[in-house]
Amino acid sequence: MSLSPHILDAIGRTPLVRLNRVVRPGLARVVAKIEGANPTGSMKDRMARAMLDAAERDGRLRPGGKVVEYTGGSTGTSLAMVCAARGYQLLIVTSNAASKEKRDHMKALGAELTVLHTEGGRQNKELIARMIETAEQIARDTGAFWTDQLKNTNQADGYRSLGEEIWEQTGGRVDAFVQVVGTCGSLRGVSTTLRKLRPALRVVAVEPAESPVLSGGAPGSHRIEGIGIGGLPPLWDKALADGIESVSTAEADAMARRLAREEGLFAGTSSGANVVAALRVAETLGPEATVATILVDNGLKYLSTDLYKQS
Repeated sequence: MSLSPHILDAIGRTPLVRLNRVVRPGLARVVAKIEGANPTGSMKDRMARAMLDAAERDGRLRPGGKVVEYTGGSTGTSLAMVCAARGYQLLIVTSNAASKEKRDHMKALGAELTVLHTEGGRQNKELIARMIETAEQIARDTGAFWTDQLKNTNQADGYRSLGEEIWEQTGGRVDAFVQVVGTCGSLRGVSTTLRKLRPALRVVAVEPAESPVLSGGAPGSHRIEGIGIGGLPPLWDKALADGIESVSTAEADAMARRLAREEGLFAGTSSGANVVAALRVAETLGPEATVATILVDNGLKYLSTDLYKQS
């Protein structure tokens, strides 16, 4: 263990652990990256740093400037950390679909929030459209740099290290990679990196069963924060995935609670969705195979939500 000269140097190099009690005997080995170990408790730290690094390099973001973004929560928290560390003002558009913990965390790190309302705190296509429109208007009015995460290809650069770490930590033994799709930056960045090292890798994308757009269904409302935007993300390419698994909010919640109680792993609903899908993939592979997935963030972000209030 060595000294990190800056908080941003503490991003990445997160643990990879084997799941045991939630995996039935005879299935493939299932391993999960514990991205809640990043400074703000989310894998989004990687993409926030990558997007701002690129903007600084090409002059879109200058010292003392402003940054604006719309977010379901974790991206905003990660941007708030990077902006605080580098001296930028951050303007965030979010909604009541994001947990109170995420919104409070963003504010604690200095972000200024515009909070939109959605019925029942459910995420849907209309909410995403309103958040994008609001962020775009703020960028025009203030001159802030809009990271525009849905279209920002630089974010995938931040996830290449995640793929490299999975490869190194499994000793090059990874047969399948399973990941939820929000912006699609993490699926793109990790799968592209792993496929260069293992061309036969099977990649499975995960979406909410209530909004199965990737698999050709109709958009709908759901409660899995950070994924299932109600349309095809601009970074999505069907060639990225060999298969798509649809997981309901109820299934994802139940698995997140199981992970906490049976594995001691405390994570959010999207992480539960990843593990549900990873177990399905593990059933199709022999016991000598390895399925890798991601525990996207820390469960502390969801203590006020139904996910853990009902535990």
